[in-house]
Amino acid sequence: MLTPSTNLSDQIRAVVRQRIIEGDLAPDSRINEVHLAAELQVSRTPLREALTGLVAEGALTSIPRRGFFVRPLSAEEFRHIYPIRALLDPEALRLAGLPSPQRIARLERLNQRMEAAATAEERIHLDDAWHLELLADCPNPVLLELIQQFMLRTRRYELAYFRDPRHVQTASDDHRRLLVAAQGGDLEGAIEALRRNLTGGMAPILHWLETYPRAVEPETDKE
Repeated sequence: MLTPSTNLSDQIRAVVRQRIIEGDLAPDSRINEVHLAAELQVSRTPLREALTGLVAEGALTSIPRRGFFVRPLSAEEFRHIYPIRALLDPEALRLAGLPSPQRIARLERLNQRMEAAATAEERIHLDDAWHLELLADCPNPVLLELIQQFMLRTRRYELAYFRDPRHVQTASDDHRRLLVAAQGGDLEGAIEALRRNLTGGMAPILHWLETYPRAVEPETDKE
């Protein structure tokens, strides 16, 4: 059930993402905006805003005069986009330098909230907030913008990862290792912990994609 007190567009976006990873919205299927608006009891304005946001994330495609269609989850796409954060974020941390004690305290609180979060959407939101807080002192705004873009591009894949409490604990433990290194003045150790955190989901998500409908490698022409 959608909650009027929070942003409707964000809530609709979360519902559609969840239905995609659950397989309720089939790959390449068209989003029936009339039925979805009626089902969620929302107007077309927040619905359109949510669907347009999902296009920006890469979860949907928009075809003029035809509507919105579900983009298939693809192991190939995931292999292309997922490793990029492990290149961008460590460089941003190197530029930002070691976080201050005050920032470390905020990071610890965010980590605790992520551990206690009840839904995958909330966990991802807090994980993203944790990383942006860590990198807040990076002086390169273009680099930070790229990182935020890839946060959105990987979100529908990471939903599957963050549904599992064991993976949430793994991410939280990685965060703590980074903070221990930072508190000890070890920037290189913190960077390495960050890189480990950003690559840890590769194998579990690829394993999940093996069972997801049509989330397979594209066929190649046979001679």
